[in-house]
Amino acid sequence: MRWEVDHSSREALPRQIMACVRRGVASGELAVGEQLPPAAELAQALSVDRNTVLAAYRQLRDDGVLEFRRGRGARVASAVTEPAPVTEAAQALVTVARRHGLGRHDLLRLIEKLT
Repeated sequence: MRWEVDHSSREALPRQIMACVRRGVASGELAVGEQLPPAAELAQALSVDRNTVLAAYRQLRDDGVLEFRRGRGARVASAVTEPAPVTEAAQALVTVARRHGLGRHDLLRLIEKLT
C-alpha cells in the first residue's frame, strides 16, 4: 500500500490520506478487517501531524469505511465504492464532452490540468 501525500497540493492533507485509504480498499490492497497503521506511526512516515491522520481516520469512520476498536486501532470496516454524486458528475462530464466532440484523451488532459 502506498501512503503518499503532496505537501504542496491545494488538497487538504486529511483528504489526501483519506484518498489513500479509499484507493487501497478499492484496489484490494486493504481488505475488510485489515488494521491500518497507528496514527502516530503514519504521521511520522508522512511528515504530518498525528492529528491530521486522526482527522482522516475519524472522517473515514464517519463514512463507514473504518471502525475503531479500543486497543486494536483502526480497521477497514467495509469496501469502498465511488460516491454516487461523483459518479453522476463524471457521467455528466463525459456526456457533455462527447456532445462537444471531446474524446477520452481530451478529458484526461483537462482533468490533469485542473488538478
